[in-house]
Amino acid sequence: MSNKSLDGVLTKKAHVRESFTEDQIEALQKCLDPKTGYNYFCKHFFNIQHPVDGKMLFDPFDYQSRLLESYHNHRFNVNMLPRQSGKTTTAAAYLLWYAMFHPDQTILIAAHKYSGAQEIMQRIRYGYELCPDFIRAGVVNYNKGSMEFENGSRIVSATTTGNTGRGMSISLLYCDEFAFVNPSIADEFWTSISPTLATGGRAIITSTPNSDEDTFAIIWKESQNKYDENGNEQAEGVNGFHGFTASWDEHPDRDDEWMKVEVGRIGEERFRREYGCEFLVYDETLINSIKLATIEGIDPIRNQGQIRWYGTPKGNYTYVVALDPAMGTGGDFAAIQIIELPTYKQIGEWRHNQTAIPGQIRILRDICNYIKEECQNDGQNIYWSVENNTIGEGALIVIRDLGEENIPGMLVSEPIRKGHVRKFRKGFNTTHATKISACSRLKAMVESDKFKIHSKPLISELKGFVASGSSYKAKPGETDDLVSATLLSMRLIAVLKDWDPKIYETFNHAESEEDLQPPMPIFVSTNIR
Repeated sequence: MSNKSLDGVLTKKAHVRESFTEDQIEALQKCLDPKTGYNYFCKHFFNIQHPVDGKMLFDPFDYQSRLLESYHNHRFNVNMLPRQSGKTTTAAAYLLWYAMFHPDQTILIAAHKYSGAQEIMQRIRYGYELCPDFIRAGVVNYNKGSMEFENGSRIVSATTTGNTGRGMSISLLYCDEFAFVNPSIADEFWTSISPTLATGGRAIITSTPNSDEDTFAIIWKESQNKYDENGNEQAEGVNGFHGFTASWDEHPDRDDEWMKVEVGRIGEERFRREYGCEFLVYDETLINSIKLATIEGIDPIRNQGQIRWYGTPKGNYTYVVALDPAMGTGGDFAAIQIIELPTYKQIGEWRHNQTAIPGQIRILRDICNYIKEECQNDGQNIYWSVENNTIGEGALIVIRDLGEENIPGMLVSEPIRKGHVRKFRKGFNTTHATKISACSRLKAMVESDKFKIHSKPLISELKGFVASGSSYKAKPGETDDLVSATLLSMRLIAVLKDWDPKIYETFNHAESEEDLQPPMPIFVSTNIR
């Protein structure tokens, strides 16, 4: 027996005695089959709304059938799928079957956006309303955000937040486009929701990829590590998740010609991310996201306190040391980058947010002393500087009190350009124009493989260093202090090459030719031991 819901659609009353034909009983039994019931239900009773053909029974493509099988046969699922591959339809069919044919289950749909949660619920509602009456479970509550059936099971949808699902006893969790949830929210959500699944709950996480460092990416990568401590391959990854993916060309309507048209429409980078399921940064990053995906950092060869060294200084190279200072009170990070020339290799860095300005200058001095000792000279191949904006003025005072001469090498300052009227101040002042210029230099050097980045933390920051108006900055909740120090080093290098015709020639060559030239002795004095 059917009745009208609040929205005027047909629903089935709960707790009403019914009579069934033998054929209907047989169909119900097939839907109830613990091994194949989901497949039978989807193919025979779940209707979808095709954008061209309208109402039609769900006839899964081959990869959708494999996806359904993955849902059913693995307790924890993580699925990385191309855009518009039918993952929402597949999930809607399975979740409806699970709720109607498994009593006393709580299914939580957590979506990236409210609209996403509503879209999934709409497809579930559409499929439910078009099921034959004898198949449908009676409903107790029925609205846009939730459905509760007479068998005690319910489907609840919500936007993913740090508190979503907290306090609920969840039987099956479905996370939609989890890679696009704010990283801090995703971490908080997963931390709070995981204990509720530990007592027997199931999870399905589905998304196209975004960053290669977000919670979704971590879960996916761990799902692909299927070898135990003895080297034996397992069905699930080390985190207990079964990973599933499909290629864009498994969709029967997509071929090479379709791909060419789509690439022309959205660009190669976006196509590779959204259809090729590559972990490319979604936002408009300073460094091309395809390039960022290819840069692999290394572990430091040594640590001196919080200073990470990726190489050992040598006497026949020049070293640039750039400090971007901060208050050191637990807020913004102070950062130092160490660049080797003319190889353009990052050989060291430091970052900390609880080191006061005097301590930052001492670390700068320690770095320069270490380079001097390793190079076995008097520091004539070291050039260092600081940003002098606001907090940087305090850093300059500390340098003055310490004695500039007590820091090995030479303090480099930005020259006053002709026509500019300002009081001279040591170090570098950052303006919109100078930042954009440094960004352009860094972008060109990295994308042409002439600047070698070794630091994993710096690579991570670059993946979150995105366009903001007419400039670039860190995405909300992320940092860009290591990037800022790197930009300062680019500016320092630009000044160095203006000092000496030989230096200019070598720097200009490194920045314009396809291949970086071998180190040149002109970067250091002739009296090096």
